[in-house]
Amino acid sequence: MSHSDEQLQSVLETLEGCRRVLNACDSRESAELLSIVILDVRMKLKGIDSADLKALCDEMLRSAASVPPSPSKQTQDQPRRPLLRVVK
Repeated sequence: MSHSDEQLQSVLETLEGCRRVLNACDSRESAELLSIVILDVRMKLKGIDSADLKALCDEMLRSAASVPPSPSKQTQDQPRRPLLRVVK
């Protein structure tokens, strides 16, 4: 692991700690914004560029569009679940 990767890993750990604190303080919007930053840092560490992420999102949208909608409890008034979720 290079020195810059070690620095990014350290930053990532700090950001994840901050996100945990924000979630504990019920600052959901701030925690979600921080999740985007965490995703960006993880992508840099793994060598994934924005074109790869866009291709993944496009493929997920195509797959979701090809599956017939099933009846659910979700109505138009309820927010949609995100297609991507940040995981460790």
